[in-house]
Amino acid sequence: MAPVASKLYTDDVSLVVLLLDTNPYFWTSSSPSSSLSFSHFLSHVLSFVNSILLLNQLNQVVIIATGHNTCGYIFDSSLSSVSSSISSNQSSDNATMPSFCSDVMKNLEEFVTKDESLSSVDVVHGVDSSLLSGSLSMALCYIQRVFRSGPLHPQPRILCLHGSPDGPEQYVAVMNAIFSAQRSMVPIDSCVIGGQHSAFLQQASYITGGVYLKPQQLEGLFQYLSTVFATDLHSRNFIQLPKPVGVDFRASCFCHKNTIDMGYICSVCLSIFCMHHKKCSTCGSLYGRAQSDASSTSGQKRKEPS
Repeated sequence: MAPVASKLYTDDVSLVVLLLDTNPYFWTSSSPSSSLSFSHFLSHVLSFVNSILLLNQLNQVVIIATGHNTCGYIFDSSLSSVSSSISSNQSSDNATMPSFCSDVMKNLEEFVTKDESLSSVDVVHGVDSSLLSGSLSMALCYIQRVFRSGPLHPQPRILCLHGSPDGPEQYVAVMNAIFSAQRSMVPIDSCVIGGQHSAFLQQASYITGGVYLKPQQLEGLFQYLSTVFATDLHSRNFIQLPKPVGVDFRASCFCHKNTIDMGYICSVCLSIFCMHHKKCSTCGSLYGRAQSDASSTSGQKRKEPS
C-alpha cells in the first residue's frame, strides 16, 4: 500500500497565528514594562511579521488583537499580496512595507475604538485582564478551517504576545482551549511582556510543547522574537531553545474564580472549589453525607411497597 501523502507543504512552512495584547489598561498602567511604549511594541511586532514572511514565500501570518472586551482579526497575509510582493520585488522595504503597516495600523485603530466602546465599567484598582480565552478560541478555529481547506497547508503554531494579568474567571475557557490545541498538535508559544509571569501561558506552552519566554530587556524585543519564535517547528529539533525555570500549575476555583493552592475537586465533572460544598454547582452531584443521606432515603422508599 502506498504511504499517505503528507498534508504539509514542507517542514519549514509555517502558519503563525499571532495574538496581540491591546488591553488599554495594561499599556497605560505604571507597570515595570512601561519602558516599552505601545508604538515601539508595534514596531517590533511588525518587523517580526515581515521577517516571517521573508523566510519563506509560503509562510502565512495571522494577527488577532486581544482586547479587554472583545477580540478580532486585524491582519491575514493570505488575503493580501504582501508575501508575494516581498518575494518578487527587490525594493520591498520601500514599496510594500508602508502599505502593509498602514493596513495593520488602520485595522488595529478600528479594533481599539470598538473595544473601548464596549467598556461599561472603568477599572480603578490595578490592571484588568485581556480576553485571552477568546483570542485562543479564534486562533484554533482559524487553524481548523485551514486544516479543512485543502490537501496542503502550512504547519500551524500560536504565538501569544501577552502582558495583562491572568483573569481567573477565564480559567475553564483557557484550559479548554489549551487541551484543544494539544489534541490538534498545535504548539502555543508565549512571550510575556508584563511585569509578572502568566500561569495560564506557562501551562499552555508546557502542555502543548511550545516555548515560554519572559524577555528581560524589552528594548530588544525584536531580537527575542526573531531568534526564538521565528524558528519553524522542524528546526526546533536541532537548536537549543530557552526553557522556563518553573511552571505554575495552580488552578482557579469555579465558585469564586480565585487562584488556589489547595481545593476540593468534584469526582464526577472535575470542577474545582476552594471550600467544601454539599452539591456540585456544575453537574449537581451530591457529596459526602448528603449523598449517603440521599441514597438511604431512596432505599427506604424502595422498601416501603414490600
